Amino acid sequence: MNGILVSGAAVHDTLVIAAADSPWGTTTFVDTIEPHPGGNGANTSLALAKIGAPVRLIATVGDDAPGQYLLHALRRAAVDTSCVTVSPHDATATTVVLVNQAGDRKFFHRMGVSASAFAEPIDFTPGLTAGMARYHLASLFILPRLRAHAPETLARARAAGLATSLDTNWDPQGRWLQDLRPCLPHLDIIFLNEDEALISTGATTPKAAARCLLDAGAGTVVIKLGPRGCAIYTPTCELLSPAFDVPAKDTTGAGDCFVAGFLSALAKGAAFDEAARRANALGAITVQHTGGASGIPDGIDLDAWLSAARSVNR
Repeated sequence: MNGILVSGAAVHDTLVIAAADSPWGTTTFVDTIEPHPGGNGANTSLALAKIGAPVRLIATVGDDAPGQYLLHALRRAAVDTSCVTVSPHDATATTVVLVNQAGDRKFFHRMGVSASAFAEPIDFTPGLTAGMARYHLASLFILPRLRAHAPETLARARAAGLATSLDTNWDPQGRWLQDLRPCLPHLDIIFLNEDEALISTGATTPKAAARCLLDAGAGTVVIKLGPRGCAIYTPTCELLSPAFDVPAKDTTGAGDCFVAGFLSALAKGAAFDEAARRANALGAITVQHTGGASGIPDGIDLDAWLSAARSVNR
């Protein structure tokens, strides 16, 4: 029993590469305009499935063409979509992602069904948790109805015997620790990128941010450091894991893929150092391609990739 149950946003992304800032009323030529699966829940689930991890997704899409596109992409990758709800009342969440020549991103997001999804805490029934070892809450701040009862959802997951984790993402409401703090005592692992860690805690270093989160009840803090790799903090130790030396084309979804690499390794019994190494690898693979988890080759052999990869010592 090593499956991973993921809940979060499923979004239809339109990627525009390489976009440049230009004045209104002008025309800008770009390299690519193409659709991709997106959203933290969908990205993490797709990445897990593509590396062979059993994964079941809880999400909501609209009864429209973007929703059907997402369902097709998820099912084709062998994600269990039996718990994805199709809403007849709201449109699928959509995002236009502008990616510049440096791989930096700018998002234009229409919430659609995400504004009403997850109105109640998740009920972790035996059918929902069958075959699952972990529950990952992939989107907190992008799902407004989820904020108030996320702590209860996480507590229910633990009561059902699942290890718990959460990826914060950026908070467009700016509430940060106000909504995050009640979740921390119910979390085995919290994932944040460096900016999210610093702004949510008011700390000036990743280590100080991690200490704040640990003191508030989190079991383990994993901070994604982009091209510097990642740092893992527990109450008793600090582990730094370097990134891999790869050219970055598009960083969309890299953090979600990182999480997938980390959790899939833990589900197989790996220690934190190996989980971090595999997480960094999956992030490195996806930034070399356009789109989020859609850039990961199906059935990729991470062991073979790791044996040929070169880490960056920073």
